[in-house]
Amino acid sequence: MAYTVIWYDKQGIVDKVTFDAEKTARDYAISMFQTRKADDGVVCVEVRKDDRTVVFSHAEV
Repeated sequence: MAYTVIWYDKQGIVDKVTFDAEKTARDYAISMFQTRKADDGVVCVEVRKDDRTVVFSHAEV
C-alpha cells in the first residue's frame, strides 16, 4: 500500500511525496515540517493511504 505525504500552504497543496510504508511517510512528515514551514510557508501536512484516509496530520499557523 502506498502512503502520500501532502504538504499545504495557505493557498492549498504545495507538494506530494509517495512512500511504501506508513512509518516512513510519517517520520518524513514530522522531520521535515519545520524546514518546509520556514522555506515554503507550509502550514499543514497530511499522510494519506491509497483510499484517501488520513492516517496522520499536523498543522501550525
